[in-house]
Amino acid sequence: MSHPEKLRLHTLLGTHPNTKALKSGAVASDLVAFDFADIPVANRGFKPMVRQHVFDFGELAIGTFLQARVAGAPYRLIPATVVGRGQLHTIAYLPERGPLAPGDLAGKRVGVRAYSQTTGIWLRGMLEELYGVAPETIDWVTFEDAHVAGYQDPPFVRRAAEGEDLVRMLLDGALDAAIVGDKFPDPRLAPLVPDPEAANDRWAASHGGVPINHMLVLREEIAATRPDVVRELYRMIRESTAAGGLPTDDATAALRFGIEPNRRSLELIIDYAFRQKLIPERVGVDSLFDDTARSLA
Repeated sequence: MSHPEKLRLHTLLGTHPNTKALKSGAVASDLVAFDFADIPVANRGFKPMVRQHVFDFGELAIGTFLQARVAGAPYRLIPATVVGRGQLHTIAYLPERGPLAPGDLAGKRVGVRAYSQTTGIWLRGMLEELYGVAPETIDWVTFEDAHVAGYQDPPFVRRAAEGEDLVRMLLDGALDAAIVGDKFPDPRLAPLVPDPEAANDRWAASHGGVPINHMLVLREEIAATRPDVVRELYRMIRESTAAGGLPTDDATAALRFGIEPNRRSLELIIDYAFRQKLIPERVGVDSLFDDTARSLA
C-alpha cells in the first residue's frame, strides 16, 4: 500500500527546551517533514520571513507578526507560544551614574535595538501602566530597522549614529537606560525595575500570563487548504513541549496553547502596538487565526 508523500515545510525554528523533541525527530509525523533553516538564532530569520516570505512554518516575534499582517505577509498564527518571558528584568541602567527609577524616564535617553522589537513594545506598555511614563515622553534611541520593510519610526524615536553600540553608549553615559535582554552584558549594570522577577510574577498573575514573545506561524495558503497540517503541527509542538518537561496546561505559564489562554496577552500586545504607532488600527485576536486554528484547544 502506497503512502502519500509528506508535506515538506521550509521551517524557521530555534532550538528551545520545548522544540528539541520536534527538531530531533523524537516527535514524528506521517503528514509533515521539516527542512530546518541553518540559522543559529531564530530572530535572524524574521526579516527574510516577513520581507521575502521564504519560510512555510516557524516561529515569529508577535510584534513583528502584527506589523507583517498589516503589510500583507501571507501568514497566520497557530495558537502556540514558543517563547514567552517576563519583560521587566530586561531594562538596565548604570548605578554609578546616580539613582534612576522607572518613573524617572520621561525626558531620558533609552536605547533599544529597534523600536519595533517585541520586548520594547511590552516594556513601553508596562512602563506606562505601572509607572505612568508615556512612551512618547522618552527619547528612544534605536540601532536597527524594523523587520517589516517600509515601517517608519514615530518622531520621538531617533537612530544612533552609524557604528554606535547600545551597551557602550549606556556605559559611557550617552544613554540613561537601555533594553539589553535577559543577561546583562556588563556586571556594572543593574535592573531599572526593583526586584524585577517579583514584578514579572505579579504582572503574569494579573494580566493573563507571561507575556508572549514568539508564536508559531504557518503560510496562509497551507493553513487554508490543509487543516490536517494545522492540527498536526499543533499536536507536535504540544508533545514536544511536554517531552521537554514543560507544563502545557497552566493558564499563566509562559508556554500556553489555544486561543483563550493566550487571548489576554494578545489583546495587550495589539493595544500596545496600536498606541505606540506600530500598527494603524487595533485588530481582533480571532482575525489572526484561520478557522482550523480557532477550533484548537
